[in-house]
Amino acid sequence: MNKKFLVVLVAAAFLTVTVGWLVNQPSMVLAKGQGVKFSLPTNAVQVADNLYSLGKAYDKKSGKQVEGYAIVHRKDGAAKPSGVKAGPTACYGFLAKDAKWKWLEPWVVNPNNTRGIDPNFVFDNLTLDIGKWESAAAYNILGDGSMTADALVADTIATDGQNEVYFADIDNSNTIAVTIIWGIFGGPTYNRKLVEWDMIFDDTTYDWSASGESGKMDFENIATHELGHAMGLADLYNSNCANETMYGYAANGETKKRDLNTGDITGINKLY
Repeated sequence: MNKKFLVVLVAAAFLTVTVGWLVNQPSMVLAKGQGVKFSLPTNAVQVADNLYSLGKAYDKKSGKQVEGYAIVHRKDGAAKPSGVKAGPTACYGFLAKDAKWKWLEPWVVNPNNTRGIDPNFVFDNLTLDIGKWESAAAYNILGDGSMTADALVADTIATDGQNEVYFADIDNSNTIAVTIIWGIFGGPTYNRKLVEWDMIFDDTTYDWSASGESGKMDFENIATHELGHAMGLADLYNSNCANETMYGYAANGETKKRDLNTGDITGINKLY
């Protein structure tokens, strides 16, 4: 057999096997919907500063009509609105009195991002941050998490039975993250409950850090705050509460929200 022909034949066979192996390897790649710009729906109604009503929908899992809200986390430096008022010794607030989780539900994160944060860190840190709130409340609030490479899409029209976390471009350059929460917020307090949450972190406008680097948003700092919303806590805009995790603004390099403050701990205990 011609030696040149044999070399070409072997090379072609190697290339075929290599390409086949690569194609069949699992990978954390962006799927459809992932990375698509997130925008509030046109029917969203602002009901308070940085709080938007998404309307009502039927939740199949609970069999109840529920309401949706989007809570927008702004970058520090914007004008401080009135927001949720809290006294100097009561730095906590609720989305609604007794609106909380009454059962454990799993959550899922697609940790892919354009800013180079280790996907495993994202998952592990979310788990850690949930643990902070649950330890403070001495109560299991959210269920176990898992990672996925599938596209995740925040639910702004109706629930889909899944609690989702992911990175995307958010349609407002001053928005760091958005948490969407569905539940029953009105009527008798004993009927109130939370039924679903989704969370989006902006990785287009903002750089992210795992270590509090200046010029970047600290993931743990922001995630701990957002998870407070997922559990039913509201933003605070009183300057007396600026050191609370649930204070409504954040800045690059900020890490103080990593650790729950007195008001945060009091609030989560009163809710749960």
